[in-house]
Amino acid sequence: MYRPHGMILTAGPSITQKEINYVNDAVTNGWNYHMFDYKEKLERKFANYIGSKYVMAVSGATGAMQLALACLDIKPGDEVILPDLAFYAASDVVMRLGAKPIFIDVLPDTWCIDPDKIKKAISSRTKAIMPVYMYGNLCEMDEIMNIAKKHGLYVVEDAAPALGSIYKGKKPGTFGDFGAYSFQGAKIAISGIGGMLVTNSKKNLDKARMLNEHGKDPKRKFWQIRVGYSYHMSNIQAALALAQIERIEEFVRRKNKIFKWYARKLGKLGGISMNPDKTNTRSNKWMSSIVLDKKFEYTRDQLMRAMAKQLVDTRPFFYPVSMFPMYKEINTPVAHHLGLNGINLPSGVNLTEEQVNYISDCLVRKLTK
Repeated sequence: MYRPHGMILTAGPSITQKEINYVNDAVTNGWNYHMFDYKEKLERKFANYIGSKYVMAVSGATGAMQLALACLDIKPGDEVILPDLAFYAASDVVMRLGAKPIFIDVLPDTWCIDPDKIKKAISSRTKAIMPVYMYGNLCEMDEIMNIAKKHGLYVVEDAAPALGSIYKGKKPGTFGDFGAYSFQGAKIAISGIGGMLVTNSKKNLDKARMLNEHGKDPKRKFWQIRVGYSYHMSNIQAALALAQIERIEEFVRRKNKIFKWYARKLGKLGGISMNPDKTNTRSNKWMSSIVLDKKFEYTRDQLMRAMAKQLVDTRPFFYPVSMFPMYKEINTPVAHHLGLNGINLPSGVNLTEEQVNYISDCLVRKLTK
């Protein structure tokens, strides 16, 4: 019987000789006239892959979203609608500009923002909508874009974990005014840290570049025209990210295979639900996840502790953001249920079927006692 020798972690990248060669070349030769070679190659490859006219490699998805909102002149007094179930980087960037995040509930199947709730949350102060692609699941972008168009609102997509996902033939980040991706070390493609800002507007790209150069006048050296930012990606990070992007379809296939292994073992287990599969979409299955939909002997947190004793690492879903002390908690029953009962299972691309079977068997034993 299989028994792990160490903790089976929730995430972990696949690093091959390709990644090592690119990084070594960037370290050895990526200076002076070649200091942006890999960054420029990455941007071209990424834009082509997701079908966006313009992209800009940055320090992370948080920096990308901060630049996006700044480009759209989101300011104090403005309101930005976003899901209550999200990583708090999305609300942080709104708050840092002095604007107000308006949290709303999510859909029970996709775990993403509920378009009907968006309609009810719009006010005279609303300036933007920020959909968040939870764990690679797909937002209902047709409905969201129709709402935004009707009310003259900007759309900034937090696509941080959604690289490789597809919604009705288009990739996340390409629907709205801006999209933001992450290459953080647990994501499907990594550069240790880093991200990508996506837009189909040359005007938006030029403004984002200006702001990311500390607000420097692009025509006058060291002359600042606006207080700005500095969310740059290094050439060395870009070398690693480029190798990963060249393998992204391999990673998507692997993540979906891992999910199918879990679903085969857990799909018929009563009282839980798993990541959705909806028509006309492809999720990258960044995280294989379960949600406890009834009361078991174990609570979510007790189950996670019990799994850790079996050398299985897990992580909780993101909490509803409105629960945190800097906000006023609101009634979002779906987000609260998911946020307090959801578990991300080990999902790294190097996971084996034997490991998945072991993890699943441990879960089944704990939940059917």
